[in-house]
Amino acid sequence: MSHQRIELLAPLTGLIVPLETVPDPVFAQKMVGDGIAIDPTSNVLVAPAAGKVKQLHASQHAITLQTVEGIELLLHIGLDTVMLKGEGFRAQVKEGDTVRAGQPLIEFDAELIMQRGKSIVTELVITNGDKVAAYLPASGFARAGLTPALVLDLIVADDAASTAAVAVDAVVSDPVKVPNRTGLHARPAAVLANAAKTYKSDIKLLRGADEGNAKSVVGIMGLEVKYADEIKVKASGPDAQAAVKALVELIRSGCGEDCGPGVPPPAPKPPIKQVVKPHSSDPNVLTGVSASPGLAVGQIFQVRQDVIEVRETGANAQVERRRLDDALKEARQQLEALKAEIEDAAKAEIFAAHQELLADPDLLDIAISGISNGKSAGFAWRQAFTTYADKLARLQNEILAGRANDIRDVGRRVLRLLAGVKEAELVVPDNAILIAEELTPSDTASLDRTKVLGFATTGGGATSHVAILARSLNIPAICGIEDSVLQLPNGVPVILDGTKGTLRRNPSDAEIQQIRDKQAAQAEKRAEEQASAHHPAITRDGVRIEVVANIGGLDEAVQGVQLGSEGVGLLRSEFLYLERTDAPTEAEQSQIYTDIAKALGTERTLVIRTLDVGGDKPLPYLPLPAEENPFLGVRGIRLCLAAPEILRTQLRAILRAAPFARLHIMFPMIASLDEVREAKAILAEEKAALGVTAEIKFGIMVEVPSTAVMSEIFAREVDFFSIGTNDLTQYTLAMDRGHPKLAKQADALHPGVLRLIAMTVKGAHAQGKWVGVCGGIASDPLAVPVLLGIGVDELSVSVPAIPSIKALVRKLNRADCLKLANEVLQLGTATEVRARLAALAD
Repeated sequence: MSHQRIELLAPLTGLIVPLETVPDPVFAQKMVGDGIAIDPTSNVLVAPAAGKVKQLHASQHAITLQTVEGIELLLHIGLDTVMLKGEGFRAQVKEGDTVRAGQPLIEFDAELIMQRGKSIVTELVITNGDKVAAYLPASGFARAGLTPALVLDLIVADDAASTAAVAVDAVVSDPVKVPNRTGLHARPAAVLANAAKTYKSDIKLLRGADEGNAKSVVGIMGLEVKYADEIKVKASGPDAQAAVKALVELIRSGCGEDCGPGVPPPAPKPPIKQVVKPHSSDPNVLTGVSASPGLAVGQIFQVRQDVIEVRETGANAQVERRRLDDALKEARQQLEALKAEIEDAAKAEIFAAHQELLADPDLLDIAISGISNGKSAGFAWRQAFTTYADKLARLQNEILAGRANDIRDVGRRVLRLLAGVKEAELVVPDNAILIAEELTPSDTASLDRTKVLGFATTGGGATSHVAILARSLNIPAICGIEDSVLQLPNGVPVILDGTKGTLRRNPSDAEIQQIRDKQAAQAEKRAEEQASAHHPAITRDGVRIEVVANIGGLDEAVQGVQLGSEGVGLLRSEFLYLERTDAPTEAEQSQIYTDIAKALGTERTLVIRTLDVGGDKPLPYLPLPAEENPFLGVRGIRLCLAAPEILRTQLRAILRAAPFARLHIMFPMIASLDEVREAKAILAEEKAALGVTAEIKFGIMVEVPSTAVMSEIFAREVDFFSIGTNDLTQYTLAMDRGHPKLAKQADALHPGVLRLIAMTVKGAHAQGKWVGVCGGIASDPLAVPVLLGIGVDELSVSVPAIPSIKALVRKLNRADCLKLANEVLQLGTATEVRARLAALAD
């Protein structure tokens, strides 16, 4: 025998993980075959090698390729995804197609799959491992179609001789009905195939006139056996009788799956319904979806998209290609200028993404192909970006589909340059409410805010870049509004309620006046809050409450100081670690921590939370096994103690900022005293090594019920607590705060959560330590009186909320708040608590 080596590319972008760590014994125990798995960050499965599509599962969650060397590759998206019955998957190829390495195979809706409680960890398995001498898997972060993920040493026979099988009479079973609810998909097929391999006989499964090799997972899956289908087992060989009997019993038992007694067949899939836009029974009210909150009273102004004409036939390919390159370069410069006009750096990144689109290889390939076929640069480019945009718009994932508008925006920018057409200046009247089928991010960013009071579009969604920009610019906006809005004449008076997603036409004078009065009152209130934003937050009976900011970077630190923040109660340091392929250096971290400290000054507190990732937020450069329950897994302090060099590097970087602010260091996800003591010891070692003599306060996050219950004991070992009510709520109520059905019930004003906050405060104060709240309810005006009544010393809030929360504290009396807290702590549900607090607010 000799060996041949082949290289398989990563089928998805993401973290390569060993197959043994997949939380499914069929794959982890390699019952299907050996290989690797990918914990993906992309949603298009690509071919790891050139070959042929041998089998595409009916649910489109799995596909088998046969390489030119004869290796069978099973690509299985997620775990238990066969239960979705094809929902969320869209094949880009069909059985029998020849594919190249890196070619898209299946597009899938990762968000939908995870919402349905399924894992998206994807397996690449070699199902005919008898042809493989050695498996050499890669590790770390991989890019789809680019990174070698698995190298195989293949067995190559030195002679082509083969041994003929001895002819033996076949044994065929009676029909057996398949009890598996989803048929013989990957898991039961693997169990069945592994059992068949223990027999010497040649074994087939028969389904009607079709047959498949019972020792091959691909062969079994290729039969597409569904629930209640009748199949037969056929075997030829020395142990055929025993093989048939054993496999029939295995099929009847469900091949390892619990099929339950008398499982009914799955209900037929309902026909796909067209999306019906919201509709109001009031003929004067048009409804849509809130894209940006707020109220606006103005007049309709219809925005129509101009048509850009281009000729179809080009001069010659070289000239047209040069014209395209010049237009792309000019468009990139325009976007750079547009980025500079956006004050919010995060929102400016939308146009950085547009710049990336200008270099998208798939987009350029379509355009260049058109030019090569004799089309003009303009015609080829329009064909390219419209094809690309239409493809995105068809996706089930709302976020990805919403990006079609970005493609059209950047596409039209280049098209105008190719056609020699200047962008028409949008001239609008005063008090305008814009109406359009779609507005682009470019349109939105360049709106004249002195004239445009709000807008409504028939397309788009709340997750689109246009909606994000509208919220950042504080423009009330509605998306997905009824199409009849396009028929409203210019000048019609309307009230746009971005919060409710409604547009009222022909309002009465009284309704308009009511809205104007409300707007005036809100504006006056905001002005008063802003004017007093730098005054301390002291209750009417003289209790000082520190109001500080939750931030994720330098820009928010600066903005917080401008809005009256008395410091930073939570710096989420993970912004330095995520969305990169290598760990930030000590120097990089030290620079940003020092810049933030300098922005605050030595008179303000800076609380830096150490790295809070892991489990649900993995780092691509720190491989971790997939976890069945990531919120209960290796995250926060657990990850940092498991990878102490990451923690030590971060602590050294933080300590270098000590001379520039009142530095506090806080550790997340603390559940035991052992974790506190180990973290304190590491901090002390790094502090001594650097020779830092400044006083550094040591604190912990209270996010786990055990820490709240033992708060007095913890308080003996720490300087302060900060309560993360978001995580504390989900761990107390056993409800994932991101769960689509349970998120609304995961309410931090649940009496159980409030009681744990009260226990934390009582335990801390008994040891003379202070307590802050940095979770979402600290920014909720409804919750603030209760928190003050419980005895919280600090509120760490979102930056925009700082003036209003400080103003609210100054209106309250701590003694009254104490009575209120005692009252709501006796209530039984979050609904009762909210009703009581709302009654007081009114």
